Amino acid sequence: MTERSVVDSVGSQPGTNGDESVGTAGGLTDDAVRTMTLEAFADTIIPGAKRWAGDRAIAGISEGGGAVEAGALDLLETPATGVTAGLEPLAATLNVHAIGYAEEHDLPVDDAVPAFVALDYEHRAALVRQLTTPGHPEKDGWVSLALFCNMAYDSAAHKPTAQALAEGHPGLTAMDIGVPAADGRWQYGQGSYGRPLADIHPATTASGSPA
Repeated sequence: MTERSVVDSVGSQPGTNGDESVGTAGGLTDDAVRTMTLEAFADTIIPGAKRWAGDRAIAGISEGGGAVEAGALDLLETPATGVTAGLEPLAATLNVHAIGYAEEHDLPVDDAVPAFVALDYEHRAALVRQLTTPGHPEKDGWVSLALFCNMAYDSAAHKPTAQALAEGHPGLTAMDIGVPAADGRWQYGQGSYGRPLADIHPATTASGSPA
């Protein structure tokens, strides 16, 4: 999905064209609202533990690190993803939807945080499920956002794998991805049949490529 299509998928929604009164939280900067909202979305996709006692963005329904600790926002901010330009309208629209969801379910209002952040995990998950359901007019944008949250956890696509492992990346650690050898490569010490399957061609380059 391109940046233009991500923006187009939510650009016509109320609260995304300069209406600062919708989906904002008192006392927070625009950047803080955006960050907390995207963190709460990422935590809904792959939950993690709260980073501190008063952490509102992370619902805290799971132990260990989730998508946020895995670097979901760092990945989303990478231009190569093609979604960077759509993050601001996506965050704003998500809070608009959260306000409507809270009104529909008669949930208490908490103006101290963005509307989506104010929802409990089960309500966050229910709203995201609605937005990603086939047939929803904004589905493409939300699915794209969710895919990158998964990617940050599953593959640490925003940084070198060896670096992510050295830093204790929660997703790669949970999947028990082995660390590279001393030379920085991932390789088996012996063939899968217990012996080399063929002699190495004498003209093979140092990188392992055929001459």
